Amino acid sequence: MTKMGPVRVIGVMSGSSLDGIDLALCHFALNGKQWSFTVEAARTVPYDAAMRQRLLEATSGDALELARLNRDIGIAIGQGCRQMLQAHSADLIASHGHTIFHQPDEGLTLQVGSGAHIAALSGLPTVCDLRSLDVALGGQGAPLVPFGERMLFPDHKAFVNLGGIANISVHHGKQPVGYDVCPCNQALDLLAAEAGKPYDADGALARAGEVDLELLAKLNALPFYAQAPPRSLGREWFEEKMKPLITTKAPLENRLRTVTEHVALLIARELDNAKVETALFTGGGAHNGFLIERIAALGKAKPELPSAELINYKEAVIFAFLGLMRLRGEVNTLASVTGASRDSIGGAVYLPINTR
Repeated sequence: MTKMGPVRVIGVMSGSSLDGIDLALCHFALNGKQWSFTVEAARTVPYDAAMRQRLLEATSGDALELARLNRDIGIAIGQGCRQMLQAHSADLIASHGHTIFHQPDEGLTLQVGSGAHIAALSGLPTVCDLRSLDVALGGQGAPLVPFGERMLFPDHKAFVNLGGIANISVHHGKQPVGYDVCPCNQALDLLAAEAGKPYDADGALARAGEVDLELLAKLNALPFYAQAPPRSLGREWFEEKMKPLITTKAPLENRLRTVTEHVALLIARELDNAKVETALFTGGGAHNGFLIERIAALGKAKPELPSAELINYKEAVIFAFLGLMRLRGEVNTLASVTGASRDSIGGAVYLPINTR
């Protein structure tokens, strides 16, 4: 990338909780060796019921439907970016897309959201497919955000993202570590849907329930949790291993309470093992007051909550930064986190003629 002054990038993220497409228009500036950023605009384009269902069924659908889904998510992202560009200017789009398959042990990860369609609709250079190179190098392809955390949040040493999957990263010295802890909103939102709700607002339903000790023991005993990092999860693991345990005829409030306790217990344990005093919490689950209470009660680390904007869009901000590093030809993926054979510069690039 030839432009070395301040750069505006639209970061795009679609998480496994299926809320919708997060867009964050970020202004990045390099001052000496330190990057700074501001978020100039941010919004979420919600998925309608039909698209949510297509995404849920994609792991068991046919190849043609998967190709159509890749196209349609790309079009939706491109249209969302184009709408944002009506009121703002940008130099680049960096899109994570939406993960359908993530099986790094088989050397594969797949995020849909055609970069070609995004670039064609926006008229801007577009970076996508940020995980595949790391997986090809033997890594987990996840989590990618610790690199951005190190560069953009140097005053914080520990981070927890409570998205569809909960992950943690800890920055001790020059070699941060990060890994997926457990499903979070994937499980909580699935159960909330039984009550006709998109999510359990502030954990109110869970707060009214009681812990099912037998279910909690089964959840805590899932073999994934005994694996040492680096490690990562995909939705297919949740569907196969965890969903059958929590979709029973037991009272809904008790199942929600138990899953909340399970998530809180695992996160508190990981933070205690990392010996950190505070951690910055983001992602939709950070709005779940009861979950945050339980994490604080079960561990020694104090949860720190930033602004609502950062809670909701931190990952989109970081993917914007990773895309910027890709176009600058600089490392944006850390082998110390993913377990790959080396650091890498991840991302595929589309360079359209700007006709906006």
